[in-house]
Amino acid sequence: MNNPRLGTLPDFGNFPPEIDRYDSITTLMPYAKAVSAKCYDFGRDGEETTIDFARMIDIVRSAGYQGYVGIEFEGGRLSERDGILAAKALLEKLI
Repeated sequence: MNNPRLGTLPDFGNFPPEIDRYDSITTLMPYAKAVSAKCYDFGRDGEETTIDFARMIDIVRSAGYQGYVGIEFEGGRLSERDGILAAKALLEKLI
């Protein structure tokens, strides 16, 4: 389309199990206008237990992306606030 107003919003968590989320994010990143760091749960080490955030951030950086990264938390074990704060801490560590 070659229109600067059109693009993608890669979301770390919006993929069915049969789709490789890392390959899909790699494909979407050249067109990204924003990124959504969706997360579900965190281990005692502060790492996300469902998604390899370090790998995702490497993909985002490799694409040359320098825009906003939003946080979405859809877990059930932590409160929404605690999940968002855990994601923020992990992203700050990785970025």
